[in-house]
Amino acid sequence: MAPDAARVFRPTQRLLALLGDLRLAIGLLLLIALASALGTALPQNEPAGAYHDHYDTQPWLGLLTGAPILALGLDHVYSSDWFLALLALLATSLAICSIRRQWPALRSGLQWVDHQHPHQLSQYSIGLTREAEPQSLWKLAQLLQQRGWKVQQNSGRLAARQGVMAGRSGPLLVHVGLIVLMTGAAWGALGGQRLERFLAPGRSLDLISRQGEVKLSIQLQDFSVDRDPRGQAQQFHSQLLFSAPTMATKRHVDISVNHPARISGVTVYQADWRVDALTVQLGRSPRMQFPLRPLPSLGEGVWGLALPLHPDGSHPVLLTIASEQGPVLVYDSNGERLGTLRIAGPPLDVGGLPIRITHVLPASGLLIKRDPGVPLVYAGFAVALLGGGLSVLGSRKLWAIAAQGQLHVAGISNRDVVGFSEALPRLLDSLIDAGHGEP
Repeated sequence: MAPDAARVFRPTQRLLALLGDLRLAIGLLLLIALASALGTALPQNEPAGAYHDHYDTQPWLGLLTGAPILALGLDHVYSSDWFLALLALLATSLAICSIRRQWPALRSGLQWVDHQHPHQLSQYSIGLTREAEPQSLWKLAQLLQQRGWKVQQNSGRLAARQGVMAGRSGPLLVHVGLIVLMTGAAWGALGGQRLERFLAPGRSLDLISRQGEVKLSIQLQDFSVDRDPRGQAQQFHSQLLFSAPTMATKRHVDISVNHPARISGVTVYQADWRVDALTVQLGRSPRMQFPLRPLPSLGEGVWGLALPLHPDGSHPVLLTIASEQGPVLVYDSNGERLGTLRIAGPPLDVGGLPIRITHVLPASGLLIKRDPGVPLVYAGFAVALLGGGLSVLGSRKLWAIAAQGQLHVAGISNRDVVGFSEALPRLLDSLIDAGHGEP
């Protein structure tokens, strides 16, 4: 090799050795696990102001305020440049390790090794020698084949193996599965779309393509909240109606927390809920529906509206509600509580004007995600799990040579070496009970 080429080749080899080092892959896995924990602990993809409002006064873990969280990309961990770089580096490390180690190990394991002399078997830790009959080698080959071994026979010797393909391919499949999984995760982070919307029953949401075409229409038909005897929310249910130009018929699907719906490449999650509107009747007026807005100053999960009692906008009262079941609390402009209204119950007289709540309209909070990487993520999981299962299978190799009235046997195993060393003598002992047919 020319001197200039050697100077280039050696650093490249060292770099490939470093990237293919198992210790580097383990370190990267730990960093990715830590980053995923941060992404789970911190709210993701919220407006920048929300992080300042929440963490500037109360730093996260007493360390991070809003500015560092935003600067480090902790508000969108899974799509941040540094997280994707960790995935790319780990995928590169696994690919190099697979090419330099796992693939050659698999090819080597599948090659038949032909030992021709008894002294060649002394290199193996598991071995023994027995007195041999003329047909002992042939009987051993038949017995191994009956027990699922693949046998290759030559004059006066044989080689056998069991589970080599499955056991040796397991680590390689694990690496391939992880690479596919991380590719799918990166593709989903870069090419995926996310939308959060509140829908009230009877209302719909159209998902529009870049060409302005309706790709999918989602209508909320009904929404309900399961509550425990104390009134605490336990589960939310949304009955959805999906329709699309590519669908022959409309499809009804019920979703709840942890039970999303997947339609036409879109996943719809039950994420939240709120009280959207109140239907109010003032005196003998027609029933009027008023939208509500959150009132964080009164507590989390409290909605309300300011309602003037006179046509000129004077004498407003504040109506608040914390549950779709009510009740509605009524306050005057000074914050004094005037009374309580039950849903569809009797009116409350406020300043000579009867106020009645006839209906409460809840809204379902839907999280709509389009993740093109999901098929790759599932495929990667499946391949990695298959490889992990195959990795626990043992692979065994055995050689036998008949020479000078003796049968020399040796073998290796990558799993349960002690068990194999105990099973080998029993295998030879069973030759006594084997059939006495001719080869």
